[in-house]
Amino acid sequence: MITTDDVAFLRSRLGVKALENASALELKPDTLIGDVAALRARYGERAPALAETVHCRRRAAGRLVDPQHWLLTDEALQQATASVVAAARAAEIARRFPGAVVHDVTCSVGAELVELAAADGIGAVIGSDLDPVRLAMAAHNVDGATLLRADALTPVSTADVLLADPARRRGGSRTFRIEDLSPPLLDVLTTYAGRPLAVKCAPGLDYGTLRARFGFDGQVQITSLDGWVREACLWTELDDGISQRATVLRTSGGAVRTEEVTDRDPDDTRVGPSGRWIVDPDGAIVRAGLVRHWATRHGLWQLDPKIAYLTGDSIPPGERGFAVLEQVPMKEKALRKALADRDCGSLEILVRGVDVDPDQLRKRLRLKGKAPLALVITRIGSRGVAFVCETGVRAD
Repeated sequence: MITTDDVAFLRSRLGVKALENASALELKPDTLIGDVAALRARYGERAPALAETVHCRRRAAGRLVDPQHWLLTDEALQQATASVVAAARAAEIARRFPGAVVHDVTCSVGAELVELAAADGIGAVIGSDLDPVRLAMAAHNVDGATLLRADALTPVSTADVLLADPARRRGGSRTFRIEDLSPPLLDVLTTYAGRPLAVKCAPGLDYGTLRARFGFDGQVQITSLDGWVREACLWTELDDGISQRATVLRTSGGAVRTEEVTDRDPDDTRVGPSGRWIVDPDGAIVRAGLVRHWATRHGLWQLDPKIAYLTGDSIPPGERGFAVLEQVPMKEKALRKALADRDCGSLEILVRGVDVDPDQLRKRLRLKGKAPLALVITRIGSRGVAFVCETGVRAD
């Protein structure tokens, strides 16, 4: 376990050089024992901290900006907000509360603080945490923030906006239960009742129960990054009356493309037979319950009113679509024949609304051809159906 003395060493001139030396080692499972022994021979008790820091920096590539200058622990990295997502939230806070003083009451090693401090339109940034090691790391990682050691459930500032990220891991596994967060989610909401607050939660959070049983009446924002749903953010302050919101972030060549869908957008899409393409909406849109809103925006329609698959004659920009070749009854004999007729040798299987194990089905279909295809399995009414499709393509 890294200590505050370790952090002080890592921040020193000798520590910086030691990290450079440690970075030259492989530190892979088959070399770890020897590599750590070499570090221990040279740096004594600091060897584990050096190895963990280098390992975390490598794992943080693509998640944090310039991770080779960060001080991290394994646990802190697992919970750290990706830089692109944190930057989007900082920009959102600046838009909603221009000139605000923002206080991250669970700042950890500073993944959110870095983006808050860099955002235009934010007046000042405060970070606090109970863990002295993480605070010491945040002092290294973040410029321009005031840091305090404090319990998240003990208000210590009069900041205009508060940000919290309760820990979502218990016993080494991720939790989606409201009552398992630390500090408890309901305690955080109660402690800062009446003040603008944003709480980052796991994307699988049961926000329906939070609204129905616990009276949460703010905005739920589901955010994805490059096709992966990353988080649910609870905003106690509504924005233009929006209660449900999906934020889809996609990166390409260093640029970030953002699409926002809300429950105030039109949702008068229709239900009908398949068009040229089948589209599986981004998970943030599905999780936020905004499939019909997104479909209406892009001229798509539903195959079934209760299933998230959409269809249409074009693919929305940045999304992946599957060109429909034929519709087949959800019977293995019919599927096997249809795929054999098209010389199918490899098959991507997508499933919604039907209890099918794609891996087991693929084995039973006994594919022997050469062509790659896709199979979209779903339910229309009470019938299971399958669409044999070309492999997915992504629109520009």
